[in-house]
Amino acid sequence: MSDWGPVVIAVVLFVLLSPGLLFQLPARNRVVEFGNLQTSGLSILVHTIIFFGLITIFLIAIGVHIYTG
Repeated sequence: MSDWGPVVIAVVLFVLLSPGLLFQLPARNRVVEFGNLQTSGLSILVHTIIFFGLITIFLIAIGVHIYTG
């Protein structure tokens, strides 16, 4: 049996936390901008920290598992 939980959680978080796609934190002129499709180095760093924090919570603390077959 294969555990697809880490793969699914990582892909969903990667798409949702891509800087500039849905939101950008911190933005160029404001704290948060939505759907501007632009990014900065600081924004990439902040979104990376949020990504690793959430993936740690979902995979280690909660223990999400999706088994196939």
